[in-house]
Amino acid sequence: MDLYELEFAKIFILRDDIAEVIVNEGVEMNEAMVDEYHEFLITHLQAPFSLLVNKLNSYTYDFNAQRKLATIKQINVMAIVAYNHITSAVTEALAKFPRDTQWKLQVFSDRDTALRWLISQQENK
Repeated sequence: MDLYELEFAKIFILRDDIAEVIVNEGVEMNEAMVDEYHEFLITHLQAPFSLLVNKLNSYTYDFNAQRKLATIKQINVMAIVAYNHITSAVTEALAKFPRDTQWKLQVFSDRDTALRWLISQQENK
């Protein structure tokens, strides 16, 4: 497992086609950060790839980031680990945000279950 640190997040490469993302506490993601994030994923993972988004920290997105986040075609599915009901509800609302590419995701309350689901989705792509 390799760890990469962007200015706003840590990204763990779990497999050549799966990454775990932990956005830093208090970050407000903007469009430039989303572009950097997407570029990182495209250059470090084998497509189609899947993401384990571990919501350990509290962070937000500006409007343009919300529209652009996770819209690259190389993403297969996303497993979101939300540790409370508020985070889960916010994530599900964000998933419904109108954007060019709709997300394929599942929200989980624990990391191990999320990772098992993600691996099964990658195996069946």
